[in-house]
Amino acid sequence: MNDQRVSFSLRDGVATVTLCCPQQANSIGVEMSRQLYEAAVRCDCDEVRAVLLQAEGPIFCAGGDVKAFGAAGDALPDLLAEILAPMHAAIARFSQMNAPLIVAVGGPAAGGGLGLACAGDLVLAADTAKFAIAYTRIGLTPDVSSTYFVPRRIGLARTKSMLLCNPVLDAATALEWGLVDRVVAAADLGSEAAKLAREFASGPTSAFGAVKRLLLATLTNDLQTQLDLEARTICEMGATDDGKEGIRAFLEKRPARFGRSPK
Repeated sequence: MNDQRVSFSLRDGVATVTLCCPQQANSIGVEMSRQLYEAAVRCDCDEVRAVLLQAEGPIFCAGGDVKAFGAAGDALPDLLAEILAPMHAAIARFSQMNAPLIVAVGGPAAGGGLGLACAGDLVLAADTAKFAIAYTRIGLTPDVSSTYFVPRRIGLARTKSMLLCNPVLDAATALEWGLVDRVVAAADLGSEAAKLAREFASGPTSAFGAVKRLLLATLTNDLQTQLDLEARTICEMGATDDGKEGIRAFLEKRPARFGRSPK
């Protein structure tokens, strides 16, 4: 690929997706969005049991390509639509696939970069990372799932404060608020995130995916609908190889050896 913005690799069930345009602060433009969607599609398969999303360079993702926004002039709405169609499709794919998504934030995550990070099932941050939304600073509104996953992580009041006041959070504050799940030393971020991905890759992938989809539905379903969904889902999991193996392992008092269960 001549204009590579996102790289993909797969080893031992772990897919590694890397934003690889550090010279442009891994900003989100048309090519970045298209390539991230292509990577998300590749992650959504039985061979992938865990996904690690990371970035090259000192900045995780600076958000939208504001220079391109300025150059677009009156065509900006068309450009934004072209960027967001594949980007939002990528977020949806990551959120509904079976494999857990671990995001390693090694530097500033701003705007859409913060939304992308918060779409992770588990978010690890370097102790030097910083977080900001900052859309209203340039007269725009949030995208890249920022108004979906951020309030689910930190609550509506704190999300509103971030959107209207544009604070920059350090890693310790992001952890305290629940924006990220773990903070590690910057030098250890890569190894810790990779270790976590390997642990997930040895787990019950079908059950992980089912849990993700149950939680996506829980804030919009009424009680009876969610109960019905829970009942249907656990019955489906009981028919999988992972479900059968997990029960056998529990009864035999040994670690489970989970394999590739059907979706």
